[in-house]
Amino acid sequence: MKKEGYYSSGSFAAKAHVTKKTLRYYDEHGFLKPSFVNENGARFYTEQDFQKMQQIQMLKYLGFSLEDIKEMTMKEARDESLIPALKLQTELLEERMEQMKLVWESLQQTTELLQKGKAVDWGKLMEATSVSGLEQSLKQQYLSSANIGARISLHAKYAVNKQGWFPWIFEQCGFDEEADASEKAANGASRGAAKGSQGVFRVLELGCGNGSFWLENWERIPAGVKVTLSDQSEGMLREAKKALRGKNSQFDFKVIDFHEIPVEDASFDLVIANHVLFYAKDFSKVLGEIRRVLKPGGRLVCSTYGTAHMKEISALAAQFDDRIVLAAQDLYEIFGKENGGEILRPYFEKVEWRQYEDHLLVTDAEDLVDYIISCHGNQNRYIVNDYKAFRQFVESKLRKGFYVTKDAGIFVARK
Repeated sequence: MKKEGYYSSGSFAAKAHVTKKTLRYYDEHGFLKPSFVNENGARFYTEQDFQKMQQIQMLKYLGFSLEDIKEMTMKEARDESLIPALKLQTELLEERMEQMKLVWESLQQTTELLQKGKAVDWGKLMEATSVSGLEQSLKQQYLSSANIGARISLHAKYAVNKQGWFPWIFEQCGFDEEADASEKAANGASRGAAKGSQGVFRVLELGCGNGSFWLENWERIPAGVKVTLSDQSEGMLREAKKALRGKNSQFDFKVIDFHEIPVEDASFDLVIANHVLFYAKDFSKVLGEIRRVLKPGGRLVCSTYGTAHMKEISALAAQFDDRIVLAAQDLYEIFGKENGGEILRPYFEKVEWRQYEDHLLVTDAEDLVDYIISCHGNQNRYIVNDYKAFRQFVESKLRKGFYVTKDAGIFVARK
């Protein structure tokens, strides 16, 4: 007997353009459970289940493995999460189109070389047209975008300090005073002539991610400031370009590995490294490069956090399953509030720590679950097959709000 408002497995499969065997496989392996199963074992699905099916099918089309898809779609489909999910899928399709365009260009160039009787670097061509490489890049892009979004969202929605993290860092950079000083110096030198390159206050951001720092502060950027956004991920840099498209002409974008910064000595007045220095493989190279590209008197503003940062969230996840570790390594042990000054001082004349005073009071379990899923640890291995139970567990801890310590800030180091 058909249940009102539900689709039988046959009707659902036909509408979703999959087989009943595929539906059964998704059910048995935890990709898509039916919303209702009657006493005879018949499976029934709702309109909401189509949201999740659409996401699964799109990720399959984009080349993700079923194992990846299971982790990416563990959350229950909800109306309020549909628009962000569709936007992210649109971005992934754009990324795939961009990648395929690069493959097409490589094949065209190779054809032209062969037609002209010139040598072809087949190894380079194989690398450029590697489908597995493209799929891995796309997966990383998906995870980076979703994870960054979840982490920024939690802080934006529940931070007690209403100034916000990015506006606070912007304020610490001293753009207004520095840009004003540079402009006055340039105007004085030129006796009223048009401002030259000496009067431009040049900024390099290392590890810009999706450009959120500048998107949030772009109206406050003085006219005399020129910003180079850099990231070692081409995909993230493309996201930053999209986010800042049409905002102003003060930005340029470069793929840069901060172990080797491809610019001339003394090129920048300010280098910003927001939560990235703990990814350095060799501090002597990275900090040496930052010092080299800074002008005399230039500054490095680099953010990090201390041992107490977000400790309640780690404890919460471990309460659910003591095997869960939200970070493969505590990044503050590499470069944090407690040891960052010692690491920076051999390379800079003056190093100062500035604390960002804040904490979170989280009231929505879904946002906290999103944050936990976005972490760089092993949590998804233990949550993916028990997502509903995990969400219910988190909800039980949030009935009166959930307090989260924030122990973060910046080092300001002057050359």
